[in-house]
Amino acid sequence: MTIFSGAWEFLADPANWSGSGGIWSRLGQHLWYSVLAVAAAAVVAVPLGLAVGHFRRGQVVLVGVVNALRSLPTLGLLTFLVLLLGLGIVPPILALVVLGVPPLLAGTYAGVQSVDDSVLDAARAMGMTEREVLTGVEIPNAMPLVLGGLRNATLQVVATATVAAYVNLGGLGRYIFDGLALYQYDRVLVGAILVAALALVLDGVLALCVWVSVPGSGRLSRLFRPGGRFGAGRFATSRITPSHRT
Repeated sequence: MTIFSGAWEFLADPANWSGSGGIWSRLGQHLWYSVLAVAAAAVVAVPLGLAVGHFRRGQVVLVGVVNALRSLPTLGLLTFLVLLLGLGIVPPILALVVLGVPPLLAGTYAGVQSVDDSVLDAARAMGMTEREVLTGVEIPNAMPLVLGGLRNATLQVVATATVAAYVNLGGLGRYIFDGLALYQYDRVLVGAILVAALALVLDGVLALCVWVSVPGSGRLSRLFRPGGRFGAGRFATSRITPSHRT
């Protein structure tokens, strides 16, 4: 029996999909770890990226932080955190948060920074406060890049969340680490296939979100803010006319 046929038989057996150690359970655990890590990374990265992009200060420090975090090896960081904090869910989640912060931070900053100055001048000339400029102009126009950063962060975290099994937690990494330990390489392939499938599904969903959020298309405002005063289409760069410029 080859590795591929063994993996197919494992996936085709309904018994392997149910129970606490079944595929559905492992998928749920893996998705939970990923969502928790990405949400925590967003809480840290998005406000910081918005502040740096809006005030146009701290760009050099931001680039240095992003590059430093990207250079950290996740498995090495996880090992250090386990030695520091002990076993449990906290060390792998913290390691995944560190992995997810850089793309979210870079995407948020780049999105706000890319908003045309003439659009900001037009908004301020209309009497909008700095808070309204941020929430009504910069964030809607930056949304595709922000969601692009979220998309990159999600893919990286989902692909790396298998390390949770390294510290005896669940998730799809359980198939990979157990398969390697027992020399059952068909299980390793099963884990890799399931992780790739989950990543592709989430990537498709987030790609759709990016498409919907394109400023000027009106897709986001129609879906989430019908009739909103500061919808994405109002100050989209593609719709600013010369009469709005200062």
